[in-house]
Amino acid sequence: MLDTATLERRLTNLEQVVFDLQHKFDSKPVSDNWLDRLIGSISDDAAFLEALEYGRAFRQSDKPIDEIGQ
Repeated sequence: MLDTATLERRLTNLEQVVFDLQHKFDSKPVSDNWLDRLIGSISDDAAFLEALEYGRAFRQSDKPIDEIGQ
């Protein structure tokens, strides 16, 4: 079990990290353009990459057979 001094240090550290994150979030400029707020927000997500692949496969399925592979 952790002693009181260790818990106090960890709690103080946690409070500081939360404060820093809030400050970082609050100081970020907010754009009126919805697209500026969205760009880059999901580009590293595995589900996003999977959706891109589904879109690519769907577009390829709509092409005539003689155009595929050119």
